[in-house]
Amino acid sequence: MPEWLVLTLAMLAACCVVVVITLVRHRTAPDDEDPSETPDVIEYMTMWIGVVYAIVLGLAIAGVWEARSAAQDHVQAEAVALHEVSERVRVYPADVRDRIRDDVNAYVGHVVTKEWKHMTEHGAVTDRGTELLQRIREDVTDYRPGSDFEAQAYQPLLDQVTAADQARQSRANSTGDTMPGVVWFGLLAGGVVTIGMVFALQIRRTARELILAGLFSALIAFLLFLIWDFDDPYSRGVTASTEPFLALFPNSMR
Repeated sequence: MPEWLVLTLAMLAACCVVVVITLVRHRTAPDDEDPSETPDVIEYMTMWIGVVYAIVLGLAIAGVWEARSAAQDHVQAEAVALHEVSERVRVYPADVRDRIRDDVNAYVGHVVTKEWKHMTEHGAVTDRGTELLQRIREDVTDYRPGSDFEAQAYQPLLDQVTAADQARQSRANSTGDTMPGVVWFGLLAGGVVTIGMVFALQIRRTARELILAGLFSALIAFLLFLIWDFDDPYSRGVTASTEPFLALFPNSMR
C-alpha cells in the first residue's frame, strides 16, 4: 500500500473517530448539561498536556530526522572513501590499478543493486558485501610499493580503506527502526490523551468545533505518521539514498 494512502487513511480515521465520539457524546449527554461551565482546572490541564505533548512530538521528529541525516552521511563517507581509493591507485602499475578499481566497482555495484534491497527488507548488510570490501583491503595491503612515489601513496590508501570500512559499519548499525518501542507507546498514548482532553472541554456539535476537533486529530495523526516514516532511514519515505555511489561511480551499474 502506498505511503500517501496510508497517511490519508490514518488522518481520515482520526477525524472520523473524533467526530463520531463527539456525536455520540452529544446524544447521550444530559439535557441540563451546560458546555460553557467547564472547570478552569480542566482548561489549564488541557493546555499543559497539549504543550508537553507538542514538545515530545518535536523531540521525536528531530531525533528521527537526525538519524536519517546521519544515515545519509554514512553513505556519503563510504562512497567518498572508495572514490579516493579508486583515484589514488593511479600511481600503481596498470595491472594493480585496474584490479583494485575493478574490485571497487564490483563492491559498489553490489551495494547499489543487491545490498541496499537486502537492508530495506532485513535490516542488515550482506556477507557478500563484507567479502568484497575485504578483497579491496587485501588488494591494497598485499601490494609492495616499488618506488618511493608509490610508498607515499600506500598509507593514505590504507586510511581510505579503513574509512570506507568504518562508514560501512556505521551504515550497518543505522539500519532498522531507530525509535524504541517504549517511546512509541508514549507517543501513541500521549496522542490518545491529548485528543481525549478535547472531550473534557465538553465540545458541542457545531460545525466549527467539529471541524477544529477533526483537524486537530488529523494533525496529530500526520505528525505520528511523519515520525514513523522517518524511523527507518533506509526503507521508508524520505530515505537515505544510493545517490553518492551513483554519482561517484557511474560505471558501477554496467
